[in-house]
Amino acid sequence: VQLQASGGGLVQPGGSLRLSCTASGRPFRRSAFAWYRRAPGKGREPVATITNTGEKNYKDSLKGRFSISRDNAKNSVYLQMNNLSPDDTAVYYCVLLYEANDYWGQGTQVTVSS
Repeated sequence: VQLQASGGGLVQPGGSLRLSCTASGRPFRRSAFAWYRRAPGKGREPVATITNTGEKNYKDSLKGRFSISRDNAKNSVYLQMNNLSPDDTAVYYCVLLYEANDYWGQGTQVTVSS
């Protein structure tokens, strides 16, 4: 399984970023996906999930600012992040969920700073 996340970087507070994740190695259309993050000095936490049918769930505190989506034709999952704050600084991981297994990508760094 390969998960390639991209789109991270340095952004000013209030800015936006769109993370992308391209997946291979498992049936994409039958897989669910999640984005997790790990902030400096903190544990890993779930950010958002999307099922194979497109049902979405979010960490409560991120609802309204973050949006997860998928494009089955491109084997890709996205995380749109708006109105970013320094608290969103973290490494963001794309996770593929298939048949009770989870597969993790390498992560992409998001830094929110002025």
